[in-house]
Amino acid sequence: MKKRGLVLFISIGVLSLFVSCTSGRKGTPVSSDISIDSLKAAEATIQSWVDEGKIAGFSTLVIKNGQEVQRANIGYANIENQKPLESDAIFRIFSMTKPVTAVALMTLFDEGKFQLDDKVSKYIPEFEGIKVYTPTEDGFTLEPQQNEMTIRNLLTHTSGISYGWDYDSYVDSVYRARNVGGWDGTIGEKMKLLGDIPLNFQPGTEWKYGLSIDVAGYLVEVFSGEPMDEYFRKTIFEPLKMKDAGFYVPENKHDRLCDVYNVDENGVLKLETGGLAEGFKHPVTLFSGGGGMVASIDDYARFCQMLLNGGELDDVRILSEDAVNLIMTNQLPETATYDEGKTGFGLSGTVDPESGEYSWAGMASTNFWINPETDLIIISCTQLLPSNFTYGNEFKKMVENALIQ
Repeated sequence: MKKRGLVLFISIGVLSLFVSCTSGRKGTPVSSDISIDSLKAAEATIQSWVDEGKIAGFSTLVIKNGQEVQRANIGYANIENQKPLESDAIFRIFSMTKPVTAVALMTLFDEGKFQLDDKVSKYIPEFEGIKVYTPTEDGFTLEPQQNEMTIRNLLTHTSGISYGWDYDSYVDSVYRARNVGGWDGTIGEKMKLLGDIPLNFQPGTEWKYGLSIDVAGYLVEVFSGEPMDEYFRKTIFEPLKMKDAGFYVPENKHDRLCDVYNVDENGVLKLETGGLAEGFKHPVTLFSGGGGMVASIDDYARFCQMLLNGGELDDVRILSEDAVNLIMTNQLPETATYDEGKTGFGLSGTVDPESGEYSWAGMASTNFWINPETDLIIISCTQLLPSNFTYGNEFKKMVENALIQ
């Protein structure tokens, strides 16, 4: 790949001039908080990744004390056409949808529609009496749930529901046989399928990534009486001015949708042309609360700032502070652990036990971090499969190293 300069370099600018990205709060001057030279070095590193053909393009946004302190769009939205990556690019954020679903559900928690420890079967009849897969010396048995699955179990991935990815798992083989993870139909139809498949383990005893947040998304429809996309739009996207967020990209915005790249067996980037590339260009009937959204980096920055502000942005309150606290603090049962106990898990995202940093990522290698201790938001977006979070994690380290103590 030919070496190119930064396609768009909007970095720190003049020290006395700051652009407020979201909240309008007055932040501490950047010069006393963060090293400009270190951020420039971080951008140079990103440029080297593009020049070496490791990624097509990479967008970053850093917000400190409510103020934008770094933004860069480096490389290409499409290599073949030499199409530069722009600030208004739209990304498939996949599992970064999960925290948005948690927020949507918790707005209904604020309205008193449910409690976190309510049984899921109370609201989704298909989940009544689901059995638990239990290995034995001779094979397995299907046992009753000892403690029935709760909404908190869904939001912490301790429900016993999986994705169907484990080829050594009997339960996951049933998921695949019944196409539970497909994108056709409606989310309500998926609930009927899930309600007839055993759980991988007793709810609350283990952490396992899966369709739990899709079930939580269906609960948004149950409690609100509205289609999930409509509820998200009215309750989150429009109030927060997330102008490009949604479950598909309208035709008049297709030119802003960043292309997806795969890495082949030789480490060479190849343009993805299959369903993952095209699927988000058309209206859908299945609204996946676990991975169905698209958004711009600015859309997601506004969402993050709302959480960091305790549930409000620009004098518009989305959530109560109590609901935000539940989302951004460890909610795992004592009997379950995440990352061997080194990291906690809130509602739909990880929680650092020391700083309280809340974060998650998306399948096409997008990342976000919200750190209340340092009043810092970091977002990085590319469109790379299979998932490779090395680049986002490395950028985050460079930003943290730029902080002036």
